[in-house]
Parts: sequence; C-alpha cells; structure tokens
Amino acid sequence: MSTLTDARPRDAEPASEAATLAKQKREFNKLQKRLRRQVGNAIIDYGMIQEGDKVMVCLSGGKDSYTMLEILRNLQRNAPVNFSLVAVNLDQKQPGFPEHVLPEYLDTLGVDYHILEKDTYSVVKEKTPEGKTTCALCSRLRRGSLYGFAEEIGATKIALGHHREDILETLFLNMFFGGSLKAMPPKLLSDDGKNIVIRPLAYCREADIAEFSRLMEFPIIPCNLCGSQPNLQRQVVKEMLAEWEAKHPGRLENMFKAVTNVAPSQLADRELFDFAGLEEKQARRQADRIDLFQEL
Repeated sequence: MSTLTDARPRDAEPASEAATLAKQKREFNKLQKRLRRQVGNAIIDYGMIQEGDKVMVCLSGGKDSYTMLEILRNLQRNAPVNFSLVAVNLDQKQPGFPEHVLPEYLDTLGVDYHILEKDTYSVVKEKTPEGKTTCALCSRLRRGSLYGFAEEIGATKIALGHHREDILETLFLNMFFGGSLKAMPPKLLSDDGKNIVIRPLAYCREADIAEFSRLMEFPIIPCNLCGSQPNLQRQVVKEMLAEWEAKHPGRLENMFKAVTNVAPSQLADRELFDFAGLEEKQARRQADRIDLFQEL
C-alpha cells in the first residue's frame, strides 16, 4: 500500500534538516548579537572599560561568567579602545571540585588565566552555624581574595558576571531583609578605593545567558556550596520575580528601568535630597518670578 512517506522525494529529509540547521544558526546569531549589543551598551553607558585597561574576568565555571568572557572576547576584536583580558578562577577547595575543567577549557581558547587557590570552603563551613546560609561569609572571603589578587597582577578592572535578574534580586533582598534601597551597580569603586568592579552583563536577561550557554556547550561546573542550600532567600526572591514576569511579561524590564531612573525628591532619603531646604528654594523661585514680572 502506498503511503505519504513512500511518495516523499528521497532528498526531502536532508533538505528539511538543512533548513532546521539554518534556522538554528540564525537564531543563535540573533542571540549572540543581542548579548553583544547589550554588553557593549552597558560598557559605553557606564564607561566600564578605558584605553589600556587590564580586565580581570572572574570565572566561576557557571553560565554567567563563561558568557561574560566569551562576549568580552568578541567585543575586544573590534573595540574602539585597546584592552586586555585575563581570566581568574578562585578554587575554593570545595570537595569534588573538578580542577581540570577550567584550565583545559581556557587552554583551548588561548586565554591568559590564573587559578587562585584559597581554602575558603573550610573557613565558611567552620564559621557558619548549622542551618544558616553560607552566602554572606563566602562572598566576603571570595571578594577579598579576588580584590587582593587583582592588585597583584595589575588588573585595572574586575569584571563580575551579574546579570539583570541578579541586580533586581539584590534590590528586593535589601528592601525585604536589609531595610535599604540598593542593588548592584554596573560599576563600583571598592570601599578601600583600590579596585573598580564592573558588571558587563547588567543589561542582559538571565534566560538569554542560559540559552547562549547551552548552545555554546560551556563546561559548566555546579556550585555545591551555596546553590543547594535550603531556605535560600535569594532563591525565594528569584521565584517571586519569575512568577511576576510569567503573569505580567515585561515587568522585569520596567523594574530594571526604574533602577536606572531614580527620582531622589520622590523618596525619603535626607542625604540624597534637601527636604529641609525646600522653603528656601520656594522663596528663591518666588523672588525670581517677581523680578521677571517687573522686567516685563
């Protein structure tokens, strides 16, 4: 009995496969261009990279830092300024950490890199009470190690792989649990004034980064220290934001715009706005109006 399959030309399946591959390539190119554009815009908007900068790219082995390194390498080829990149991984001596993965990957790229070995894992486990999350102490130790190493190698900028959702999650974590209205700035001078931290992925969506990472087949190294902790406040906030975005598409984009569009006079921080001086400002404006009226 004749079937539709029997009647199909023999070359139909390869042609269909070729069309699928072509479509996948187009979608990948669009995604890569979008990430490059967003990273480029963030760099320009905040003056992240200057002529002659040596940028230390902090590489954890996760999707975000892999993507950051790849996009920065792409931009480096056609950038209007000359800058160098050096990848740095902090090996925190977590049990089972595959030490060979990052060196092998970076060797294939031909990227200059350092593996910084610091047993912060034991310190975190020793100092953190049972049932408490390790994030705060771990991040402080990691930050201190990386900041100090940046000085050793003469890095002028430290690049971290935080993306748009990371910034928004931090905003709500500080609001809910810290009583402050602050997030992660795209560019930051460290408290001691010695290091400038940049976040080139600040404009990038996590979903785009995850898809790019999947398509690039980066050798992902999972973080077994913090990612699997129960009652993680950041994870709760992440789920909250994801639910908002699912119910109201575009909400996260508007929220991020709000972070870049602050009106100090419409908040209540007396350090940012001179509320006590409003009467004097009012009097000056009234006097200016009277003077203008008399001139007319």
